[in-house]
Amino acid sequence: MIKQRKLMQGNEACVFGALYAGLNFFAGYPITPSTEIAETLARKLPAIGGNFIQMEDEIASIAACIGASLAGAKAMTATSGPGFSLMQENIGYAIMTEIPCVVVNVQRLGPSTGGPTAPAQGDVMQARWGTHGDHEMVVLTPAGVEEVFTLTVKAFNIAETLRTPVILLMDEVIAHLREGASPPEAGELLVVARKEPKESPAEYLPFKPQDDLVPVPASFGTGYRYHVTGLYHDEAGFPTGNPEKIDRLVRRLKHKIILHQEKFLFYEEYLTNDADIILISYGASARSAKAAVNDARAVGISVGLLRLITLWPFPSTAVSRICANASVVITAEMNLGQIYAEVCRVLDSAQRTLSVTHVDGTLIAPQKILAAIKEAAK
Repeated sequence: MIKQRKLMQGNEACVFGALYAGLNFFAGYPITPSTEIAETLARKLPAIGGNFIQMEDEIASIAACIGASLAGAKAMTATSGPGFSLMQENIGYAIMTEIPCVVVNVQRLGPSTGGPTAPAQGDVMQARWGTHGDHEMVVLTPAGVEEVFTLTVKAFNIAETLRTPVILLMDEVIAHLREGASPPEAGELLVVARKEPKESPAEYLPFKPQDDLVPVPASFGTGYRYHVTGLYHDEAGFPTGNPEKIDRLVRRLKHKIILHQEKFLFYEEYLTNDADIILISYGASARSAKAAVNDARAVGISVGLLRLITLWPFPSTAVSRICANASVVITAEMNLGQIYAEVCRVLDSAQRTLSVTHVDGTLIAPQKILAAIKEAAK
């Protein structure tokens, strides 16, 4: 059976991916270039018995999602750079309290108000380090409309499996791009359901980790009563000043993600097997990078592309392996080198690295990347 292809916008694909994953609660505040996500869900969610709330700001939006998730909902919000900044404290709260949710950040030019509809990729480090303290983040970034759909589903699955907020980091180009897509049929993609405790309420410890280091806090209203706090807490959920318990909690919050990271470290290789030059890119920049690789190959330059799909945790092992025999490693991104710095950290210090940056509010062009490839090949 041939799948039906649809002309779909990136933001629209995010909506349908979220609904496929079981989204039944959205709280958000309109902000370009993510507004179409809220607009579409305002129509779609009530029609299936879900809940859509337009909040007064982004702080309230993420707070409402956390509250809904505590009550058992699959919750999501969507924003752009300035709103994402406002959400950081509550994202940290969700990490500490192990409340699953998905946060979509459609990046635009910044800092401050920046360029509301101008493409950029300047929130890469904010997505990883925006909230304070030691923690891990899961951040996925798509490079096409159909991939927006599948990565949105995966974002929900990871959030539910690890009980943690997951960031879907798009950029304006991908969010507003329209292209043909073949959405999966019902049942074709895995959808992870929320775990519920098996112990009786009398025996229950909401933050006692299972063998996979992930606890099973019950959904509010199911007969289990427990305390939730952003403070360091014990397995019963109550604040603690015990150094041993604090140390164990902070390390577990990190290691529960590191333990499972191989399951969601996604990347794509293109013509890397014989490449003397490796190009590393992601999101919309990777589309231009792939065109530059094809143009370079056409004139006899041996270059390949590593497209990062998971940005955090950073796929260090894959980067090291794929770039091991390269004479030059080039990053191409619409910022001043945020992933370039991470690539340099991972690679052998003797390897030659170059950074192609772009911050003028337009999509980085293949010609700009090709020029850097030609210079490196001299």
